[in-house]
Amino acid sequence: MTGFEECILCDIAQILMTFLPGGANAGHTIYNADGKKFALHLVPSGILNEKTLCLIGNGVVVHLPGLFNEIDGLESNGVSCTGRILVSDRAHLLFDFHQVVDGLRESELGHSFIGTTKRGIGPCYSSKVIRNGIRVSDLRHIDIFSQKLDILMRDAAARFPGYKYSANLLEKEVERYKKFAERLEPFIADTVHILHQSIHQKKKILVEGGQATMLDIDFGTYPFVTSSSPSAGGICTGLGIPPRYLGHLVGVVKAYTTRVGSGPFPTEVLGEVGDQLRTAGMEFGTVTGRPRRCGWIDIVALKYCAQINGFSSLNLTKLDVLSDFSEIKIGVSYKQIGGKVCESYPGDLHTLEQVQVEYDVIPGWKSDISSIRKYGDLPLAARRYVERIEELVGIPIHYIGVGPGLTLNIRSKAALNSSLNILAVVLCF
Repeated sequence: MTGFEECILCDIAQILMTFLPGGANAGHTIYNADGKKFALHLVPSGILNEKTLCLIGNGVVVHLPGLFNEIDGLESNGVSCTGRILVSDRAHLLFDFHQVVDGLRESELGHSFIGTTKRGIGPCYSSKVIRNGIRVSDLRHIDIFSQKLDILMRDAAARFPGYKYSANLLEKEVERYKKFAERLEPFIADTVHILHQSIHQKKKILVEGGQATMLDIDFGTYPFVTSSSPSAGGICTGLGIPPRYLGHLVGVVKAYTTRVGSGPFPTEVLGEVGDQLRTAGMEFGTVTGRPRRCGWIDIVALKYCAQINGFSSLNLTKLDVLSDFSEIKIGVSYKQIGGKVCESYPGDLHTLEQVQVEYDVIPGWKSDISSIRKYGDLPLAARRYVERIEELVGIPIHYIGVGPGLTLNIRSKAALNSSLNILAVVLCF
Protein backbone atom coordinates (compact mmCIF):
# COMPACT_ATOMS: atom_id res chain seq x y z
CA MET A 1 0.00 0.00 0.00
CA THR A 2 1.31 3.44 -0.80
CA GLY A 3 1.59 5.94 2.01
CA PHE A 4 -1.17 7.89 0.30
CA GLU A 5 -3.63 5.00 0.42
CA GLU A 6 -2.73 4.24 4.04
CA CYS A 7 -3.41 7.88 4.88
CA ILE A 8 -6.83 7.71 3.25
CA LEU A 9 -7.70 4.42 4.93
CA CYS A 10 -6.75 5.75 8.35
CA ASP A 11 -8.60 9.02 7.87
CA ILE A 12 -11.92 7.57 6.71
CA ALA A 13 -13.67 5.17 9.06
CA GLN A 14 -15.76 3.17 6.57
CA ILE A 15 -14.24 2.43 3.20
CA LEU A 16 -15.19 -0.06 0.57
CA MET A 17 -12.02 -0.76 -1.36
CA THR A 18 -12.28 -1.98 -4.91
CA PHE A 19 -9.88 -3.12 -7.59
CA LEU A 20 -9.55 -2.05 -11.21
CA PRO A 21 -9.20 -4.25 -14.32
CA GLY A 22 -6.16 -6.44 -14.70
CA GLY A 23 -4.95 -9.44 -12.78
CA ALA A 24 -1.84 -10.88 -11.17
CA ASN A 25 0.35 -9.08 -13.72
CA ALA A 26 0.57 -6.10 -11.38
CA GLY A 27 1.71 -6.06 -7.80
CA HIS A 28 1.68 -3.84 -4.77
CA THR A 29 3.76 -4.11 -1.61
CA ILE A 30 2.11 -3.27 1.69
CA TYR A 31 3.30 -3.23 5.30
CA ASN A 32 1.42 -3.84 8.55
CA ALA A 33 1.94 -1.84 11.74
CA ASP A 34 4.86 -4.08 12.73
CA GLY A 35 6.63 -3.51 9.43
CA LYS A 36 5.76 -6.95 8.06
CA LYS A 37 5.90 -6.90 4.27
CA PHE A 38 3.21 -8.41 2.02
CA ALA A 39 3.53 -8.59 -1.78
CA LEU A 40 0.02 -8.83 -3.22
CA HIS A 41 -1.27 -9.11 -6.78
CA LEU A 42 -5.01 -9.79 -6.56
CA VAL A 43 -6.03 -8.95 -3.00
CA PRO A 44 -6.68 -5.18 -2.63
CA SER A 45 -4.22 -3.41 -0.34
CA GLY A 46 -6.98 -2.32 2.04
CA ILE A 47 -7.00 -5.82 3.53
CA LEU A 48 -4.68 -4.71 6.35
CA ASN A 49 -7.30 -2.23 7.58
CA GLU A 50 -9.82 -4.28 9.54
CA LYS A 51 -12.60 -1.76 8.83
CA THR A 52 -12.28 -2.22 5.09
CA LEU A 53 -14.30 -4.52 2.86
CA CYS A 54 -12.24 -5.42 -0.22
CA LEU A 55 -13.91 -6.08 -3.56
CA ILE A 56 -12.37 -7.69 -6.64
CA GLY A 57 -14.46 -6.31 -9.48
CA ASN A 58 -15.86 -7.78 -12.67
CA GLY A 59 -13.04 -6.34 -14.78
CA VAL A 60 -10.38 -8.42 -13.03
CA VAL A 61 -9.19 -11.77 -14.39
CA VAL A 62 -8.74 -14.06 -11.40
CA HIS A 63 -6.18 -16.84 -11.10
CA LEU A 64 -7.61 -18.83 -8.21
CA PRO A 65 -4.40 -20.65 -7.18
CA GLY A 66 -2.69 -17.27 -6.92
CA LEU A 67 -5.60 -15.70 -5.02
CA PHE A 68 -5.68 -18.52 -2.47
CA ASN A 69 -1.91 -18.33 -2.01
CA GLU A 70 -2.26 -14.65 -1.13
CA ILE A 71 -5.16 -15.33 1.24
CA ASP A 72 -3.23 -18.15 2.95
CA GLY A 73 -0.19 -15.90 3.36
CA LEU A 74 -2.30 -13.15 4.92
CA GLU A 75 -4.23 -15.45 7.26
CA SER A 76 -1.05 -17.22 8.42
CA ASN A 77 0.09 -13.78 9.58
CA GLY A 78 -3.10 -13.02 11.47
CA VAL A 79 -4.97 -11.08 8.76
CA SER A 80 -8.59 -12.23 8.55
CA CYS A 81 -9.88 -12.53 4.97
CA THR A 82 -13.15 -14.47 5.13
CA GLY A 83 -16.04 -12.03 4.91
CA ARG A 84 -13.65 -9.20 4.07
CA ILE A 85 -12.83 -10.11 0.46
CA LEU A 86 -15.58 -10.42 -2.13
CA VAL A 87 -15.03 -11.56 -5.72
CA SER A 88 -17.40 -10.51 -8.48
CA ASP A 89 -19.46 -13.35 -9.91
CA ARG A 90 -18.91 -11.65 -13.28
CA ALA A 91 -15.09 -11.74 -13.11
CA HIS A 92 -13.37 -14.07 -15.57
CA LEU A 93 -11.21 -16.98 -14.46
CA LEU A 94 -7.60 -17.17 -15.55
CA PHE A 95 -6.27 -20.73 -15.84
CA ASP A 96 -2.77 -22.19 -15.81
CA PHE A 97 -3.02 -22.91 -19.52
CA HIS A 98 -3.49 -19.18 -20.16
CA GLN A 99 -0.07 -18.65 -18.58
CA VAL A 100 1.50 -21.40 -20.69
CA VAL A 101 0.00 -19.91 -23.84
CA ASP A 102 1.25 -16.45 -22.82
CA GLY A 103 4.82 -17.73 -22.73
CA LEU A 104 4.44 -19.58 -26.04
CA ARG A 105 3.06 -16.45 -27.69
CA GLU A 106 5.97 -14.36 -26.41
CA SER A 107 8.44 -16.92 -27.77
CA GLU A 108 6.72 -16.76 -31.17
CA LEU A 109 7.30 -13.01 -31.34
CA GLY A 110 11.07 -13.42 -31.05
CA HIS A 111 12.85 -10.06 -31.13
CA SER A 112 9.47 -8.30 -31.41
CA PHE A 113 8.40 -9.50 -27.96
CA ILE A 114 6.15 -7.27 -25.86
CA GLY A 115 7.74 -7.97 -22.49
CA THR A 116 4.70 -9.69 -21.00
CA THR A 117 4.76 -10.89 -17.39
CA LYS A 118 3.66 -14.31 -18.70
CA ARG A 119 0.86 -14.36 -16.13
CA GLY A 120 -1.72 -15.24 -18.80
CA ILE A 121 -3.46 -11.88 -18.79
CA GLY A 122 -3.59 -11.33 -22.56
CA PRO A 123 -4.80 -14.86 -23.41
CA CYS A 124 -7.48 -14.66 -20.70
CA TYR A 125 -8.80 -11.33 -21.97
CA SER A 126 -8.71 -12.82 -25.47
CA SER A 127 -10.99 -15.61 -24.26
CA LYS A 128 -13.27 -12.99 -22.74
CA VAL A 129 -13.45 -10.86 -25.88
CA ILE A 130 -14.18 -13.75 -28.25
CA ARG A 131 -16.89 -14.81 -25.78
CA ASN A 132 -15.74 -18.26 -24.77
CA GLY A 133 -14.26 -17.24 -21.41
CA ILE A 134 -15.31 -18.76 -18.10
CA ARG A 135 -16.64 -16.57 -15.30
CA VAL A 136 -16.61 -17.05 -11.54
CA SER A 137 -20.36 -17.75 -11.59
CA ASP A 138 -19.71 -20.78 -13.83
CA LEU A 139 -18.10 -22.53 -10.86
CA ARG A 140 -21.62 -23.00 -9.47
CA HIS A 141 -22.49 -25.23 -12.46
CA ILE A 142 -19.61 -27.68 -12.66
CA ASP A 143 -21.00 -29.71 -15.59
CA ILE A 144 -21.27 -26.60 -17.77
CA PHE A 145 -17.90 -25.46 -16.41
CA SER A 146 -16.33 -28.72 -17.60
CA GLN A 147 -17.76 -28.33 -21.11
CA LYS A 148 -16.53 -24.73 -21.37
CA LEU A 149 -13.07 -25.61 -20.10
CA ASP A 150 -12.82 -28.44 -22.64
CA ILE A 151 -13.50 -25.97 -25.47
CA LEU A 152 -10.96 -23.47 -24.12
CA MET A 153 -8.18 -26.01 -23.71
CA ARG A 154 -8.82 -27.59 -27.12
CA ASP A 155 -8.63 -24.14 -28.72
CA ALA A 156 -5.30 -23.48 -27.01
CA ALA A 157 -3.87 -26.81 -28.19
CA ALA A 158 -5.02 -26.17 -31.77
CA ARG A 159 -3.39 -22.73 -31.81
CA PHE A 160 -0.14 -23.63 -30.02
CA PRO A 161 1.53 -26.97 -30.82
CA GLY A 162 3.69 -26.50 -27.73
CA TYR A 163 0.62 -26.84 -25.51
CA LYS A 164 -0.32 -30.50 -25.02
CA TYR A 165 -3.95 -31.24 -24.23
CA SER A 166 -5.57 -34.53 -23.20
CA ALA A 167 -8.80 -35.77 -21.66
CA ASN A 168 -6.80 -36.75 -18.59
CA LEU A 169 -5.53 -33.18 -18.20
CA LEU A 170 -9.09 -31.86 -18.43
CA GLU A 171 -10.32 -34.33 -15.82
CA LYS A 172 -7.58 -33.34 -13.38
CA GLU A 173 -8.27 -29.64 -13.91
CA VAL A 174 -12.01 -30.06 -13.38
CA GLU A 175 -11.42 -31.98 -10.13
CA ARG A 176 -9.04 -29.26 -9.00
CA TYR A 177 -11.59 -26.55 -9.71
CA LYS A 178 -14.34 -28.43 -7.89
CA LYS A 179 -12.28 -27.92 -4.73
CA PHE A 180 -11.58 -24.31 -5.65
CA ALA A 181 -15.30 -23.72 -6.20
CA GLU A 182 -16.14 -25.00 -2.74
CA ARG A 183 -13.53 -22.82 -1.11
CA LEU A 184 -14.38 -19.73 -3.16
CA GLU A 185 -18.15 -19.87 -2.59
CA PRO A 186 -18.14 -17.69 0.59
CA PHE A 187 -16.19 -15.03 -1.33
CA ILE A 188 -18.45 -14.86 -4.42
CA ALA A 189 -20.80 -11.88 -4.59
CA ASP A 190 -22.71 -9.56 -6.88
CA THR A 191 -20.22 -6.74 -6.38
CA VAL A 192 -22.18 -4.31 -8.57
CA HIS A 193 -25.14 -4.62 -6.21
CA ILE A 194 -22.93 -4.24 -3.13
CA LEU A 195 -21.20 -1.19 -4.57
CA HIS A 196 -24.48 0.55 -5.33
CA GLN A 197 -25.85 -0.29 -1.90
CA SER A 198 -22.75 1.29 -0.40
CA ILE A 199 -23.07 4.36 -2.63
CA HIS A 200 -26.66 4.91 -1.51
CA GLN A 201 -25.64 4.35 2.12
CA LYS A 202 -23.05 7.09 1.57
CA LYS A 203 -20.13 4.89 2.55
CA LYS A 204 -16.68 6.14 1.63
CA ILE A 205 -15.26 4.18 -1.31
CA LEU A 206 -11.64 4.12 -2.40
CA VAL A 207 -11.02 2.77 -5.89
CA GLU A 208 -7.51 1.37 -6.14
CA GLY A 209 -5.91 1.31 -9.56
CA GLY A 210 -3.50 -1.28 -10.86
CA GLN A 211 -1.10 -1.12 -13.81
CA ALA A 212 -0.94 2.43 -15.21
CA THR A 213 -2.51 4.80 -17.73
CA MET A 214 0.47 4.50 -20.07
CA LEU A 215 -0.23 0.76 -20.24
CA ASP A 216 -3.90 1.26 -21.17
CA ILE A 217 -4.93 -0.90 -24.13
CA ASP A 218 -6.33 2.18 -25.93
CA PHE A 219 -4.31 5.11 -24.61
CA GLY A 220 -0.96 3.54 -23.75
CA THR A 221 2.13 2.98 -25.88
CA TYR A 222 0.46 0.30 -28.01
CA PRO A 223 1.38 -2.52 -28.54
CA PHE A 224 3.59 -2.32 -25.44
CA VAL A 225 0.56 -2.19 -23.16
CA THR A 226 -1.59 -4.39 -20.96
CA SER A 227 -4.87 -5.98 -22.09
CA SER A 228 -7.31 -3.87 -20.08
CA SER A 229 -8.14 -0.24 -19.28
CA PRO A 230 -6.39 0.82 -16.06
CA SER A 231 -7.18 4.48 -16.71
CA ALA A 232 -10.22 6.24 -15.21
CA GLY A 233 -12.59 4.75 -17.79
CA GLY A 234 -11.87 1.31 -16.35
CA ILE A 235 -13.50 2.36 -13.08
CA CYS A 236 -16.89 2.41 -14.77
CA THR A 237 -16.51 -0.66 -16.97
CA GLY A 238 -14.48 -2.69 -14.48
CA LEU A 239 -16.68 -2.08 -11.47
CA GLY A 240 -20.10 -1.00 -12.68
CA ILE A 241 -19.93 2.51 -11.22
CA PRO A 242 -21.70 5.22 -13.29
CA PRO A 243 -19.48 8.20 -14.21
CA ARG A 244 -21.74 10.66 -12.38
CA TYR A 245 -20.92 9.00 -9.04
CA LEU A 246 -17.19 9.50 -9.33
CA GLY A 247 -15.71 12.06 -6.98
CA HIS A 248 -12.04 12.95 -6.84
CA LEU A 249 -9.50 11.30 -9.10
CA VAL A 250 -5.97 11.28 -7.73
CA GLY A 251 -3.12 10.56 -10.12
CA VAL A 252 -0.19 8.68 -8.64
CA VAL A 253 3.19 9.43 -10.20
CA LYS A 254 6.72 8.80 -9.04
CA ALA A 255 9.14 11.71 -8.74
CA TYR A 256 10.97 10.02 -11.61
CA THR A 257 9.75 7.60 -14.31
CA THR A 258 10.01 3.81 -14.57
CA ARG A 259 9.00 1.15 -17.04
CA VAL A 260 9.12 -2.66 -17.03
CA GLY A 261 9.66 -4.47 -20.31
CA SER A 262 9.83 -3.20 -23.86
CA GLY A 263 8.40 -0.03 -25.35
CA PRO A 264 9.32 3.63 -25.94
CA PHE A 265 10.70 5.56 -22.99
CA PRO A 266 11.75 9.10 -24.03
CA THR A 267 13.22 10.19 -20.68
CA GLU A 268 15.04 6.92 -19.94
CA VAL A 269 18.48 7.35 -18.38
CA LEU A 270 21.12 4.68 -18.97
CA GLY A 271 24.46 4.13 -17.30
CA GLU A 272 25.45 5.25 -13.81
CA VAL A 273 22.54 7.66 -13.24
CA GLY A 274 19.95 5.10 -14.33
CA ASP A 275 21.55 2.48 -12.09
CA GLN A 276 21.52 4.93 -9.18
CA LEU A 277 17.80 5.60 -9.63
CA ARG A 278 17.08 1.87 -9.84
CA THR A 279 19.09 1.05 -6.72
CA ALA A 280 17.82 3.93 -4.60
CA GLY A 281 14.21 3.29 -5.63
CA MET A 282 14.51 -0.51 -5.37
CA GLU A 283 13.03 -0.65 -8.83
CA PHE A 284 12.47 -4.32 -9.50
CA GLY A 285 9.14 -5.68 -10.69
CA THR A 286 6.87 -7.05 -7.94
CA VAL A 287 5.63 -9.75 -10.31
CA THR A 288 8.66 -10.63 -12.43
CA GLY A 289 11.58 -9.37 -10.37
CA ARG A 290 12.93 -7.77 -13.54
CA PRO A 291 14.92 -4.54 -13.10
CA ARG A 292 12.77 -1.60 -14.11
CA ARG A 293 14.03 0.88 -16.67
CA CYS A 294 14.45 4.28 -15.00
CA GLY A 295 14.50 7.89 -16.16
CA TRP A 296 13.59 11.47 -15.32
CA ILE A 297 10.00 12.58 -14.83
CA ASP A 298 8.19 13.07 -18.15
CA ILE A 299 5.87 16.08 -18.07
CA VAL A 300 4.56 15.50 -21.61
CA ALA A 301 3.38 12.01 -20.68
CA LEU A 302 2.09 13.20 -17.30
CA LYS A 303 -0.03 15.95 -18.90
CA TYR A 304 -1.39 13.34 -21.33
CA CYS A 305 -2.35 11.10 -18.38
CA ALA A 306 -4.06 14.06 -16.73
CA GLN A 307 -6.07 14.77 -19.90
CA ILE A 308 -7.31 11.19 -20.14
CA ASN A 309 -8.18 10.76 -16.48
CA GLY A 310 -9.23 14.25 -15.38
CA PHE A 311 -7.12 14.26 -12.23
CA SER A 312 -8.17 16.64 -9.47
CA SER A 313 -4.82 16.28 -7.70
CA LEU A 314 -1.58 14.33 -7.79
CA ASN A 315 0.24 12.08 -5.34
CA LEU A 316 3.97 12.43 -5.97
CA THR A 317 5.71 9.34 -4.61
CA LYS A 318 9.33 8.46 -3.89
CA LEU A 319 10.61 12.02 -3.71
CA ASP A 320 13.24 10.71 -1.29
CA VAL A 321 14.83 8.61 -4.06
CA LEU A 322 16.16 11.82 -5.63
CA SER A 323 17.86 12.99 -2.44
CA ASP A 324 21.38 11.97 -3.47
CA PHE A 325 21.42 13.78 -6.83
CA SER A 326 23.23 17.10 -7.15
CA GLU A 327 20.99 18.01 -10.08
CA ILE A 328 17.67 16.63 -11.30
CA LYS A 329 16.11 16.86 -14.73
CA ILE A 330 12.48 17.41 -15.71
CA GLY A 331 11.45 16.42 -19.24
CA VAL A 332 9.32 19.40 -20.28
CA SER A 333 8.75 18.94 -24.03
CA TYR A 334 9.38 16.72 -27.05
CA LYS A 335 10.91 17.75 -30.36
CA GLN A 336 10.63 15.74 -33.55
CA ILE A 337 13.55 15.25 -35.91
CA GLY A 338 13.90 18.62 -37.61
CA GLY A 339 13.17 20.55 -34.43
CA LYS A 340 9.37 20.80 -34.52
CA VAL A 341 7.87 20.74 -31.02
CA CYS A 342 5.24 18.05 -30.42
CA GLU A 343 2.00 19.77 -29.44
CA SER A 344 0.66 16.61 -27.79
CA TYR A 345 1.79 13.16 -26.73
CA PRO A 346 2.42 11.20 -29.97
CA GLY A 347 0.14 8.25 -30.63
CA ASP A 348 2.41 7.06 -33.42
CA LEU A 349 5.01 4.70 -31.99
CA HIS A 350 7.60 5.49 -34.67
CA THR A 351 7.37 9.21 -33.87
CA LEU A 352 7.54 8.60 -30.13
CA GLU A 353 10.67 6.47 -30.43
CA GLN A 354 12.50 9.29 -32.24
CA VAL A 355 11.55 12.35 -30.17
CA GLN A 356 14.22 14.42 -28.48
CA VAL A 357 13.39 15.55 -24.95
CA GLU A 358 13.94 19.12 -23.77
CA TYR A 359 14.84 19.29 -20.07
CA ASP A 360 14.69 21.74 -17.21
CA VAL A 361 17.60 21.19 -14.82
CA ILE A 362 16.79 21.67 -11.13
CA PRO A 363 19.38 21.76 -8.31
CA GLY A 364 19.19 18.77 -5.97
CA TRP A 365 18.90 18.98 -2.19
CA LYS A 366 21.45 16.32 -1.17
CA SER A 367 19.84 15.57 2.20
CA ASP A 368 17.68 12.86 3.78
CA ILE A 369 13.99 13.84 3.78
CA SER A 370 12.49 10.55 4.99
CA SER A 371 11.76 11.83 8.50
CA ILE A 372 10.05 15.04 7.36
CA ARG A 373 6.28 15.26 7.90
CA LYS A 374 5.47 18.86 6.98
CA TYR A 375 5.81 20.31 3.51
CA GLY A 376 7.38 23.51 4.82
CA ASP A 377 10.20 21.50 6.41
CA LEU A 378 11.35 20.06 3.09
CA PRO A 379 14.58 21.57 1.70
CA LEU A 380 13.94 24.58 -0.52
CA ALA A 381 15.26 22.75 -3.59
CA ALA A 382 12.84 19.86 -2.98
CA ARG A 383 9.91 22.27 -2.69
CA ARG A 384 10.97 24.01 -5.89
CA TYR A 385 11.05 20.65 -7.67
CA VAL A 386 7.51 19.83 -6.51
CA GLU A 387 6.19 23.27 -7.40
CA ARG A 388 7.81 23.22 -10.84
CA ILE A 389 5.96 19.98 -11.61
CA GLU A 390 2.70 21.56 -10.42
CA GLU A 391 3.34 24.59 -12.60
CA LEU A 392 4.08 22.54 -15.72
CA VAL A 393 1.17 20.10 -15.34
CA GLY A 394 -1.37 22.58 -13.99
CA ILE A 395 -2.62 20.22 -11.27
CA PRO A 396 -1.93 20.57 -7.53
CA ILE A 397 0.18 17.98 -5.74
CA HIS A 398 -1.64 17.27 -2.49
CA TYR A 399 0.34 14.25 -1.33
CA ILE A 400 4.08 13.62 -1.31
CA GLY A 401 5.76 10.31 -0.49
CA VAL A 402 9.05 10.83 1.33
CA GLY A 403 9.96 7.28 2.31
CA PRO A 404 8.97 3.59 2.16
CA GLY A 405 6.07 2.02 3.97
CA LEU A 406 3.55 4.25 5.68
CA THR A 407 5.42 7.56 5.67
CA LEU A 408 3.80 10.42 3.80
CA ASN A 409 4.03 14.15 3.64
CA ILE A 410 0.53 15.63 3.30
CA ARG A 411 0.22 19.17 1.99
CA SER A 412 -3.57 19.26 1.88
CA LYS A 413 -6.55 17.08 2.65
CA ALA A 414 -8.80 18.95 0.25
CA ALA A 415 -9.58 15.82 -1.75
CA LEU A 416 -11.14 14.21 1.33
CA ASN A 417 -13.56 17.05 2.00
CA SER A 418 -16.13 16.21 -0.62
CA SER A 419 -19.83 15.46 -0.72
CA LEU A 420 -18.98 12.74 -3.26
CA ASN A 421 -18.09 9.48 -1.55
CA ILE A 422 -15.88 7.86 -4.18
CA LEU A 423 -12.18 8.64 -4.29
CA ALA A 424 -10.26 6.96 -7.12
CA VAL A 425 -6.51 6.42 -7.28
CA VAL A 426 -5.12 5.96 -10.82
CA LEU A 427 -1.47 5.29 -11.63
CA CYS A 428 0.21 7.25 -14.42
CA PHE A 429 3.28 5.25 -15.49
